[in-house]
Amino acid sequence: MEISNALIISATLLGPILAVQAQKAVERIRERRQRKLWVFHTLMATRAARLSAEHVQALNMIDLTFYGHRVLGVQRRSKREQTVLNSWREYLDHLETRFEEDQAANWRARGEELFINLLNAIAVDVDFTFDRVQLKKHIYSPVAHGRLEEEQEKLRHLAIDVLSGASPISMNVSSLPIDQDALKAQIELHQSLRSALTGNGSLTVSIKAEQDAT
Repeated sequence: MEISNALIISATLLGPILAVQAQKAVERIRERRQRKLWVFHTLMATRAARLSAEHVQALNMIDLTFYGHRVLGVQRRSKREQTVLNSWREYLDHLETRFEEDQAANWRARGEELFINLLNAIAVDVDFTFDRVQLKKHIYSPVAHGRLEEEQEKLRHLAIDVLSGASPISMNVSSLPIDQDALKAQIELHQSLRSALTGNGSLTVSIKAEQDAT
């Protein structure tokens, strides 16, 4: 058999197999991109609601989504994916850092900067072009939503303080329902008893003889 004929036969036999493998590779690439786009879209949509479950879920998916992929059993990760992971780790470390109340403003400002770094890294990886001003300020967030989030946070802290015993529950009573007739009768009884006991009044005593049962 000539070499050319052997190549034709091999190509004929391997063609469908290679086509299937190529199709699977394309589907894997498309799936990875869709996962990345979901993370990016969710984080962009919830920039003003960072305590929402959707925002937290998207953040927690970053490690898996941008982990990379395997080629012939070898783990591969692009520079863009590595940049995303580095930005996420830096932001996560900041979120887990404890701070004093007087340092809250600085902590929030630093967190905002790190979050924008993360968004920018993801945007670059999924081929979106945004500048830092767009990522940071082009957000619509109703004032009522922000106030509601702050109130919910305060309520959460107050509930924790009360349940842990760090803060007592105020029991100041301004008024109680009063039965005026009962109050008047009680006052009259008190006055009568006081007059009798001090000699200014009299007590009526009734004595009943016990009857002999026999």
